[in-house]
Amino acid sequence: MKTKKEQILNSALTLFGTHGFDATSTNKVAKAAGVSEGLIFRHFQSKKGLLNAVMASGVERAEQSYNEILSLKKPKDVLRGIIELPFSIEKKEHSYWKLLYSLKWQAGEYEDNSSAQLKKGLNKVFKDLKYKDPKAETEILLSIMDGMAMTILLRNPRNKKAILEVLLKKYKL
Repeated sequence: MKTKKEQILNSALTLFGTHGFDATSTNKVAKAAGVSEGLIFRHFQSKKGLLNAVMASGVERAEQSYNEILSLKKPKDVLRGIIELPFSIEKKEHSYWKLLYSLKWQAGEYEDNSSAQLKKGLNKVFKDLKYKDPKAETEILLSIMDGMAMTILLRNPRNKKAILEVLLKKYKL
């Protein structure tokens, strides 16, 4: 059974992602969650605090995914894992990630501290693999992965497997 705090977070994610942060009142979130508006302020202090908590939950889930990958020993295994990540988003998770991306765009906070850890890990991988400019290669790959995640979430292309194979081949994996 979900706690009231989890109910609030889930309702906020859905409403903020669907109607926008500015157009969603804490009163609407409270009604959707089946709680009092005061409880939202007790848990999150403000509407912005609620937004931050929703986004933090997404960061935590993303970190769990790529921290496992970054802990792999072989650089090529790490690279393969990062490339495969957007392709492994389960269909039942698409709504969640669509809403989270939407919130990041609305909040204007696309970069977060968790991406710094991912960048550092990928930079090390590209250094270990002797790429000429590991930092640039890291930015290129992260841009490709962001684009793939958005493409998969918004269009769900039928040729995902072929796209993944092309990317793996590009990086000689």
